[in-house]
Amino acid sequence: MSQVTPLLVAQVTDIHLFADAKQELLGLATLSSFQAVLAQLQALQPQPDLLLLTGDLSQDQTPESYKLLLSLVSPLGIPTYWLPGNHDCLPVMQQVLTEPPIFPHKAFDVGNWSFLLLNSGVPGYVHGFLSPASLDWLDWQLNLVGNRPTLVALHHPPFVVNSHWLDGSTLQNPEELFAVLDRHPQVKLVLCGHIHQEIERERRGVRYLTTPSTCIQFKPQSNKFSLDEVEPGFRLLKLYPDGRCETKVERVNYAFQPNFASTGY
Repeated sequence: MSQVTPLLVAQVTDIHLFADAKQELLGLATLSSFQAVLAQLQALQPQPDLLLLTGDLSQDQTPESYKLLLSLVSPLGIPTYWLPGNHDCLPVMQQVLTEPPIFPHKAFDVGNWSFLLLNSGVPGYVHGFLSPASLDWLDWQLNLVGNRPTLVALHHPPFVVNSHWLDGSTLQNPEELFAVLDRHPQVKLVLCGHIHQEIERERRGVRYLTTPSTCIQFKPQSNKFSLDEVEPGFRLLKLYPDGRCETKVERVNYAFQPNFASTGY
């Protein structure tokens, strides 16, 4: 389609759903907080053109947790695309998350923009890494894109966040990613999740954005595992045909009392 008005994209990340709808993560019911996010998304006018789910969609990696996700997102009727995080099980995602309006594609165009979704997960590990095959695929896709403004998404941020316990689990080979992106000036945005907090960086004209979780939030710049008291959230982006982007994080009015004494999960 030819884009006249800006695309409205919603990024939702780090949902951590369980097969058991009543199960909690560190004292927070992840299903309930996600439902609050979905209700706020559904109330938006206009509705988003696109929904991006950027990893850690499940906490227990079960088919039932992904089927629950499908049942919750489908009523929105918004075209939805996903990528895995370190808590996800990619083979199960590939089996379940394939029914419209959820699509499994990792390279697609909407309006004047191209979208490329990367798998930075390493099975059995918390940190991220982009394989040579993934980097080659990214370079190949960007050559196909030409000069169309492009958004790249992956779960793990390619930078440290000044939080000692988190910095060991970000993307372990960021320079290899940067080497590819530096060859393609059409890349305007890189979206990430994983760190359960909002951060923005810029490098060589590319904006790098992380987004709060729909459940628990990690306290910024903490040396050890620590939860924050801010509400769950998601990100809205307005993508203009000329490559400009306006973005903000939306917080959800959701009462919660997680276990702030937790030392990890």
